[in-house]
Amino acid sequence: MSIGGGTVYPELNFTLPPMTIDPSTMPEIRRQYEEIISGACQRAADLSVPGVVIEFETLPAMVETPEYAIELAKILLDGMERASRDYQLRSVFRMTPNDLRDIVRPPLMRRGEQLEKMLRTFDSAAEAGAELLSIESIGGKEVCDEALLMCDLPAVIFALGVLGTRDMEFLWEKIGQIASARGVVAAGDTACAFGNTAMVLADRKYIPRVFAAVVRAVSAVRSLVAYECGAVGPGKDCGYENIYLKAITGLPMSLEGKTAACAHLSPIGNVAQYCCDLWSNESVQNIRLLGGMAPTCYLEQLTYDCRLMNVASSDGPAAALSLRNWLVRSDAFLDPQAFILAPENAISVARAIVDSDSHYHASVNAARTAMRLLIEAYAAGQIRPDSRESVWLDRMGEALEALPSDEQAFIEQMSAQIDPNLFRPSEYGL
Repeated sequence: MSIGGGTVYPELNFTLPPMTIDPSTMPEIRRQYEEIISGACQRAADLSVPGVVIEFETLPAMVETPEYAIELAKILLDGMERASRDYQLRSVFRMTPNDLRDIVRPPLMRRGEQLEKMLRTFDSAAEAGAELLSIESIGGKEVCDEALLMCDLPAVIFALGVLGTRDMEFLWEKIGQIASARGVVAAGDTACAFGNTAMVLADRKYIPRVFAAVVRAVSAVRSLVAYECGAVGPGKDCGYENIYLKAITGLPMSLEGKTAACAHLSPIGNVAQYCCDLWSNESVQNIRLLGGMAPTCYLEQLTYDCRLMNVASSDGPAAALSLRNWLVRSDAFLDPQAFILAPENAISVARAIVDSDSHYHASVNAARTAMRLLIEAYAAGQIRPDSRESVWLDRMGEALEALPSDEQAFIEQMSAQIDPNLFRPSEYGL
């Protein structure tokens, strides 16, 4: 399979229904994963899918006991091998272990049992046959969670652009070493724990939508570090910031949108689809629906979306552009979080990032650019006015103007303000 070569493939993501994971339940868990992979591959073959990516996004208990994760990965890989033999179905396996490092509070980011288990899971999965290595890493999350609830933009920038970027450099050097040693692909990270948390909070009306939109733009700086450290994609699906990263790197990206409603609601359902190389569904529980088991049903939905995109591309640039424009126009002007991802806006944010001389300045410039685009859109009537939202545009603008230009001064300022019990500076090289 050539991912990023012009054909959009479905990427299936799944998980267990609520259940305990321990030695007594492992026989049932094995059965469920065998059921998932056999049902999905059978349906993919029935629908003549040209290729499929299977993502194994582990649950925390599976990385706490890495042997569980590896055993289940082998079950999925065996199922994919059978489908290749029986149906000539092409497939690629993405391994996404959990980041367990925040189990200890304040988190131990550069040492400890949780880090070792996570890296061992990566290495053993790559040895077993996983071709793509990804993660939803959490460096800076311990600071960002409170910052999001308080709508504290400087603290968000500190969490993403200072702590998060430093942690990404540390972690992706290690993931890259494993990928190189095993001859597999370091694919990419996602700021799901930051940007998607903001999106869900905004959807529930806990924080303003414009704040979540600016957080999304800043999150791209953090996720970009994986590619600065050698990752080559396809970027992981739940990072909507992958649109910015594709504009910057040109590397293949997985994205999700309307078919991720099984895991979370969002206002970005069609916009996210306009530049994907893989089209994913987020994690769907292995439960029975009227049409069959949920992962099999979602594989079918993804397949039909991919067919439409591939037919549009095969009809030439004009047809592809028409579909792209329809996907964007259907959502982009209904919510600031969708608007900030539209093509011209994504390129503006991407340009602000690459024109910056540090991760801190890139984070500030991404926020400023997102703010400018939103202010202009509200003034032009492109986005429906909301007086409560416009107040926050002014507040965020004032917060950005007050930031020091020197990164070290910013670090000292934020370190004095943030609860010292939240994070350990030394775990970020500070």
